[in-house]
Amino acid sequence: MASRARTDGIEIGGSTLQYMKKQKTVILRLGGYLMKYRLLLALALFMTATGNLFALVGPMLSGYAVDAIEPGLGRVDFGRVFFYARWMVLFYVAAASLSYMQTVIMVTISRRVVYQMRRDVFDKLLSLPVGYFDLHQTGDIISRISYDIDLVNESLSNDLVQMLTTVITVAGSLVMMVAISPPLVLVFVITVPLSAFITRFITSRTRPLFRKRSASLGRLNGYAEEMVTGQKAIKAYCGEETVTRQFRELNRDAVEAYYQAEYYGSTVGPMVNFINNLSLSLISVLGAFLYLSGMMRAGQISSFVLYSRKFSGPINEAANIVSDLQSAIAAAERVFGLMDQLPEAPDETGAVDLVKKPLRGNVSWQDVNFSYEPERQILHNLTFEAKAGEMVAVAGPTGAGKTTLINLLMRFYDADSGEIRVDGLELHRITRKSLRKSFAMVLQDTWLFQGTVYENLVYGQEDIPREKVIEAAKAAHIHSFIMQLPEGYDTVLKEDGTNISKGQKQLLTIARAMLQDAQMLILDEATSNVDTCTEHHIQAAMRSLMKGKTCFVIAHRLSTIRNADRILVIHQGRLAEQGTHESLIAQKGFYYQMHKAGKMGELV
Repeated sequence: MASRARTDGIEIGGSTLQYMKKQKTVILRLGGYLMKYRLLLALALFMTATGNLFALVGPMLSGYAVDAIEPGLGRVDFGRVFFYARWMVLFYVAAASLSYMQTVIMVTISRRVVYQMRRDVFDKLLSLPVGYFDLHQTGDIISRISYDIDLVNESLSNDLVQMLTTVITVAGSLVMMVAISPPLVLVFVITVPLSAFITRFITSRTRPLFRKRSASLGRLNGYAEEMVTGQKAIKAYCGEETVTRQFRELNRDAVEAYYQAEYYGSTVGPMVNFINNLSLSLISVLGAFLYLSGMMRAGQISSFVLYSRKFSGPINEAANIVSDLQSAIAAAERVFGLMDQLPEAPDETGAVDLVKKPLRGNVSWQDVNFSYEPERQILHNLTFEAKAGEMVAVAGPTGAGKTTLINLLMRFYDADSGEIRVDGLELHRITRKSLRKSFAMVLQDTWLFQGTVYENLVYGQEDIPREKVIEAAKAAHIHSFIMQLPEGYDTVLKEDGTNISKGQKQLLTIARAMLQDAQMLILDEATSNVDTCTEHHIQAAMRSLMKGKTCFVIAHRLSTIRNADRILVIHQGRLAEQGTHESLIAQKGFYYQMHKAGKMGELV
């Protein structure tokens, strides 16, 4: 167990000194967000100071009211008592009003900060390379946007207000106690350092636990998101037991991490509270001696006791929110960790904008090598040429590198070596935005958003006439289905199109690709969810609509391969063969062997 604890400590953040530096950086970055609203923050600080000063007047007035009792006679000057009582009520009402307004202001500031943080995180996500999303669970990313930022919001709106109140109340109470009786203040010379030591000792050991808690919840959310998305496959393969067991383990780890963080974090409050009560006992004993010796009046002792409670109470509350602050800082660190990820490299100086340049669609690859990880190379010396207007089919076994070829062509990743050219221009000499707009792309994993059918079809180019949209829908053999929907093209699709079939979603994305004014087309297994007859019609329509445009097709079916002008056979990351269907059959090589064995599904 000791070994594991050390490993967790290193994994969570290394040495205490390193973590303190990280913590300071996180706090400064949060401060940067707060400083955008410095005027509101200054107003909140002013209200905090004024309200707490008003509240500090109460114990002094209470002491004056107690002194209205004449010692030994038992007579009470009720006039003086009511006079001081009225002023106490006024001061406490004013303090409560200012506290309320201060809370409203801080909630307003935290709302704006969180809005800006979420906006910055989302903008950052859009600038990150595809590789980041390949390596991180979707649920973990969503957890940072929602759960972690919510923790920061709660801390800014509640804990920060409490900390401001604590500083002013403690300082004001200390000044008043010194003014009343310096000897009694000596009690805090013992108790305050003891409270500080205990708080520092415990929090230094709970910091890593809160980071571990956030990480565990992120993993749990990521796994839950994956399982909810794949629930049909889970049921089809009867994997409920395995999924339940894995979720149970992750859930247990998350709950254990949460328990440890809260358990050890919650020990601070009771320990500090005990020391504060101990100080009150010492004050009572010492105050009694001072009263008997004539050095203090009863009213002064009463005021001092009330001030001591105001002095120690905020310290106790601050100790109680230390765990919340640690949790919020750990959450903010995860958020800033995402925001610090490197975006896609900027375009080279002088990169060409293909939108402003007539594009023919010639694509050539020369000795291209690529690996997602240094120890495992995916593509080896890939060399081929796709001429303008050609339909190029990419075939090969699963894992051969077909989709990787598309990733490199779209510059989702950059090749390790070699050159990829479009119309003679190396990809790095072309702006990413114009390169990607030069391709219309349909993926096997369809993506639709919550909106009307029409809005989904014209995504990214809203100025297309409805007549052209209908023409594309007819060509994709989806128009008749759309017209059967309750509102036709104005029917609202649910999120990710869950109220239509997978094949229909794919037809919609194909129609969307047809509408794009692009010189090149990529179909990554785009017809895998439609029947053979529909696919035949789609291919015919695509050939007509994409005439004169370069098409890259990754397909499962022989019909697509037969129609291709060129077939690239990728095997183990290398270009094994290329040619037309007939020429490859005549060569009697790898393609022919797979075709003869009737395993085209494995081949492509």
